[in-house]
Amino acid sequence: MAERVWFPSTSGPRLAGLVDHPEGQVRGWGVFSHGFTLGKDSPAASRICKQLAREGIGMLRFDNLGLGGSEGDWGDGSFSHKVADTAQAVRFMNDTGHDVRLLVGHSFGGAAVLAAAHEVDSVLAVASVGAPYEPSHVEHNYDALMERIMGEGEAPFLVGGKALTLRRHFIEDVRAADLHDQIRTLRRALLVMHSPTDNTVGIRNASEIFRAARHPRSFVSLEGADHLLTGRDQAGRAARIISAWVDPYLAGAT
Repeated sequence: MAERVWFPSTSGPRLAGLVDHPEGQVRGWGVFSHGFTLGKDSPAASRICKQLAREGIGMLRFDNLGLGGSEGDWGDGSFSHKVADTAQAVRFMNDTGHDVRLLVGHSFGGAAVLAAAHEVDSVLAVASVGAPYEPSHVEHNYDALMERIMGEGEAPFLVGGKALTLRRHFIEDVRAADLHDQIRTLRRALLVMHSPTDNTVGIRNASEIFRAARHPRSFVSLEGADHLLTGRDQAGRAARIISAWVDPYLAGAT
């Protein structure tokens, strides 16, 4: 069962979310951070969260600023906003009595949860799925627009037939983001999941994240999966692995 929720972003506009409530015995709660412009209803977000709910782990997935059902202008956001709003989502869940122990992030969202974990004490475990080691990896999505954005300050950015606005401050912010120290000092259990045949975010990124991390750390190869986890049961398999791995860190969750 999914419950529609709203909570304020760190910059003001409300963000739209779905809470996939756990089936059967409640094992714990988590927050999911979606990819670059994918949204809470993307296959990876929806299928992973629904499967985790079937496994007894309730999950909040939400649309970032200006995407899906969320208010605001996507062009006003940045990687720093995404990190801050992921932590805000955890605080929202904690305030409703659902203490979040788990953060899961896909692609660009995987980079975000590595940083956001530092901002919320309740989180004990972080799982990244197809995450880039450097957030600036997303530049391949808009490299043809780079000269115009840096010269004029912004440019329209087409995503799924919808025109978003990409601004210079986003590029400057994402280029300034350095996850190495945040990964090294994570002090939470880390699960790195990546497909060796990921043609969007190469497997080298998983190696860099894993090398930068300290124990407890684990790596799982998502053999045969594409970056968006659109194939049959790819997202479900990832969720079942996360469910088994995170079990020791959910003890005492409410």
